[in-house]
Formats: sequence, C-alpha cells, structure tokens
Amino acid sequence: MLGSALWFAFGVGVPAPRDDFPLGWLIASGLLVGFGTRLGNGCTSGHGVCGLARLSRRSLAAVLVFIASGMATVYALRHLAGGIA
Repeated sequence: MLGSALWFAFGVGVPAPRDDFPLGWLIASGLLVGFGTRLGNGCTSGHGVCGLARLSRRSLAAVLVFIASGMATVYALRHLAGGIA
C-alpha cells in the first residue's frame, strides 16, 4: 500500500483509478490476499512462473484453479450480475 501511495503522490499526471474505498475494506482485502498466499503455499505468479518451470504438479493444479476462478468471476460479474465488471 505504501508503494502505490508514494507512486500516486509523486507521479506526474497519474490519476488514481479509484480513491473512495473505505480503509477497512483495504485492510481486510490485504489480509485475505496474505491468507490466500499462505493457504496456497505461494502466490499466483510464483506458481505460474517458477512452479510451472520446475514442472511441479501442485503448481499446475494451482494455476488451473486460479485461471478457472478468474474466468468464473468474470462470467458471473458480466453475465449474471448485470455487467458490473
């Protein structure tokens, strides 16, 4: 959060995409990302880049779940929830 705050504070002509998120939501989302990283034994890019390069079956399964979850989320938001994404 500090890195992005510094970027927007000192970046020239860089508008913030959205700045009306409540602080509680930001903290909760950060904790959930950390929990998911711990639960998945690594982050998405770690599994996708390093894990697949090592031919890890666990990383392949994780990447397939990440991609399927992302596709399902986009489908649900665009087609089932009235196109909010």
